[in-house]
Amino acid sequence: MTGPAEVVSAAVEFVDRTLQNEGAWYRADDVGNRLGWALDSYGSSIGAVRGTVRDTLRKFKDLDHDATVMLASALWGQPRPGSRPVFERRLAAVVLLQSRVRLLRHSDLTRLEGFLRSAQAADLTQPLLADVLVPLLSGLGERERHRAGVVLARWRDDPDPQLQEAAAALDNDLTL
Repeated sequence: MTGPAEVVSAAVEFVDRTLQNEGAWYRADDVGNRLGWALDSYGSSIGAVRGTVRDTLRKFKDLDHDATVMLASALWGQPRPGSRPVFERRLAAVVLLQSRVRLLRHSDLTRLEGFLRSAQAADLTQPLLADVLVPLLSGLGERERHRAGVVLARWRDDPDPQLQEAAAALDNDLTL
């Protein structure tokens, strides 16, 4: 029997291998130049990232809430110890969360906070805000919306400009 950790590990390997196979050096150079070399890049196209996530969700059909957030976190992190995070893996994490936003809970805001703090690219923060956080927060019940409001209040006062900007953007889109 395969447990959630093994399923997530297999899914990460599938995504990583597929994105590397879809990559091109000239796109990797373009991403590196655009992002100031803050993240590594495989040079996979946006379409390849979206298709890879779609294929992953078909191949690993039973990804529940916990497995989904574990997979997103694994993709967000470093592919290997000592390596830099990879833009396309992080984008795949965002696309995964966009696809599964209905599974997310107010308690996932802490994980998403970590993603925002470490994103290093507006190409990642913008879809996280618009396509993950806004629908997540909009779908919460009254009690969970109150708890989320406490988190957003903390973000407003955080010294990290990424979180301040996120809170301001969410304030414009939501009333919590």
